[in-house]
Amino acid sequence: MTASLRIGNDADLPPVGALHFRSRADAYAHILPAETLAAPPAAALAAWWAERWKWERDTHRLTVAEDFDRIVGFTYVGPSEIEGAAELYAIHVDPVVVGTGVGRLLMENALEQFGEIGDHAVLWVLEANERARRFYERGGWKADGETRVEAISGQPVPQMRYRREL
Repeated sequence: MTASLRIGNDADLPPVGALHFRSRADAYAHILPAETLAAPPAAALAAWWAERWKWERDTHRLTVAEDFDRIVGFTYVGPSEIEGAAELYAIHVDPVVVGTGVGRLLMENALEQFGEIGDHAVLWVLEANERARRFYERGGWKADGETRVEAISGQPVPQMRYRREL
């Protein structure tokens, strides 16, 4: 697969929401019940991204990966609440292209963006999402011992924070 990256824009938010829905459902299928993953629907995630982008477009960066004008992945990067840190708020790849290098391409681009924001980067990952954790660890990320429990569609889910020096 030959994906290319570009800066995201308003027109990308509906397909980003749909991709987020598919990616989340696939990545978390072994962690959360199907009914939890069915809510919110893809259209609601698109609306959520549009609202978030409206308020954060000046401080955050949406990057999309395209393959023949079809969005196959995206990242969302911005300043963290942790002083001096950039944060990877989202990285999602269409389940049909997982393992093709799209995620690695997006991560390499995000690493370049982090350096413009902070001196280190952080991200949060579901504790039970071993595939994502292996991906991050292969890329030089390390769990830093911080944990939290966040709700996904009302379901409490343990998360752990990863850190990467830049």
